[in-house]
Amino acid sequence: MSRPVRTLGKLSWAKRACPAFALCAATAMALSAQTFTTLHWFHGPDGGKPSASLIQGTDGNLYGTTANGGANGDYGTVFKISPSGTLTTLYSFCPSLPCTDGADPAGSLLQATDGNLYGTTVEGGAYGGGEIFKITMSGTLTTLYSFCSGECLDGGGLYAGLVQAPNGDFYGTTWSGGASLCQFSFGPYPCGTIFKITPSGTLTTLHNFDGTDGALPEAGLIQATDGNFYGTTEYGGSGCVPDGCGTVFEITPSGALTTLHSFDGTDGENPSAGLVQTTDGDFYGTTVYGGARNAGTLFKIGPYGSLTTLYSFCAQSGCTDGATPFAGLIRAARGELYGTTYNGGAANAGTVFTMTPTGTLTTLHSFCGLSEDCAGGAAKPGAGLVQATDGDFYGASALGGFGSQHLCVPDLGCGSVFRLSVGVGPFVEPQTTLGQVGAAVNVLGTGLTGATSVSFNGTPAVFAVKSASEITTTVPAGATTGKIEVVTPSGTLSSNVPFRVIQ
Repeated sequence: MSRPVRTLGKLSWAKRACPAFALCAATAMALSAQTFTTLHWFHGPDGGKPSASLIQGTDGNLYGTTANGGANGDYGTVFKISPSGTLTTLYSFCPSLPCTDGADPAGSLLQATDGNLYGTTVEGGAYGGGEIFKITMSGTLTTLYSFCSGECLDGGGLYAGLVQAPNGDFYGTTWSGGASLCQFSFGPYPCGTIFKITPSGTLTTLHNFDGTDGALPEAGLIQATDGNFYGTTEYGGSGCVPDGCGTVFEITPSGALTTLHSFDGTDGENPSAGLVQTTDGDFYGTTVYGGARNAGTLFKIGPYGSLTTLYSFCAQSGCTDGATPFAGLIRAARGELYGTTYNGGAANAGTVFTMTPTGTLTTLHSFCGLSEDCAGGAAKPGAGLVQATDGDFYGASALGGFGSQHLCVPDLGCGSVFRLSVGVGPFVEPQTTLGQVGAAVNVLGTGLTGATSVSFNGTPAVFAVKSASEITTTVPAGATTGKIEVVTPSGTLSSNVPFRVIQ
């Protein structure tokens, strides 16, 4: 099976690993109270090149995908890893050609309300254009929908994961395919789509991009507090003729799309990651290129489209703040924003950073680069972070790891999973962040055994402790929007985000 390389979109791994960026001096100060730990080096048969953010499951473990590697060659895996670093490969794609079970899972997983994991692949499936799959926590995979390859009306090439709405349906994007052809500088190419799919596998195309409203959506969607979905396209829009520098858009659950902003290069270029919404209602995101220093930006945009560039990264001599943030931002339990850059930093191997909502950036960690004397050579974090309920941040580097046991390219390695502790304490996290009175809610945490009460913004709720990492509860009558609190023998844990009660 051929391994297509996108003409547009993210750089290939090899190109990403060797950019022409010079090293830079600090414009952001590193924090001292932090501990970086490599939890696992991939070596090929257990996966390679993790490019998607991890998620925390209801069992307290972390789950993710690798775009390459696996027991069957180079088609990717689904894996589980404990916070201490014990990795289990749950599934290796493509046991036999032509990979009808999918290949190259590049997006993040989602644990749905039914307890199963859901994900996507770029290639493979019954028709070769990628698929949407369900996989149990023990590793049994079911294909829900297969996209066709080429110019297909239903789309193809899924680089992002899914989001689940309160009604149980899933929403997502396809990077290619759809009913429209965009006229790029290299020629016509299908522009991509937005879709919804039921848990049983019935797919509906909600929107076909046409270039003017965006093209090639590489990132997934988020559902905001207003009930609508928000996302980005990597190309298209009214700026940067002829290919477009990308857009930010809003789409209703029924498919009415509004372009909120078209990037023009000066304010950023090629947003390849999704958005995060903070408690003030604004959205925050990243662009890979563009900005004042042409190495990517961090931006804020309001629900009505007013965009502010908060930070421009540097790709020139004299900066160590990072460059080319391929991944999106996350909102941490204390309200700060965290993210990664693929390039830049002290060794030009990428960074982990934090940023205030007003744009003050602090570099937390610079990856040490691809050298044998560099603790395995962790480098190039193409994925974003997840903050687990123990307070620590977890992520993945796409490259690094050496030795005879590694079967990936010897001078690049297969990548790693890492943990970064910055002294944040534990908290609880609702698996879904909105619901009506009476709705069931899973609450994730650490050390929940023996919990004595659960409340929604001060209103007591009925609950049951399922394990040390999971509580089940329901939204109580009289509850209002606010934090969930769980009282445990070791103290009171507050949720990292407010829970929105839908009236």
